[in-house]
Amino acid sequence: MRVRTTVILAGSLAVSACQSGTTSQAVSDRNSEFGCIAGTVGGAIVGGLIGSTIGAGTGQVLAVGGGIAGGGFVGNRLACK
Repeated sequence: MRVRTTVILAGSLAVSACQSGTTSQAVSDRNSEFGCIAGTVGGAIVGGLIGSTIGAGTGQVLAVGGGIAGGGFVGNRLACK
């Protein structure tokens, strides 16, 4: 349980760093790239956590892998518009 809390907290902090404001174009591009990466990683973390609650044994390993892949894809699509 402690690991899940740490992973959720780290993912939340990574995604919360994606703030926008009035900045130069170079800084804006860098923030956009960071937001894209944070969305992908955050989605993969959340997907992996959801997948870890499904099944047991080999089925759970496959569910975690699928959750990581699916969550990363969805997070990327949401953050990298």
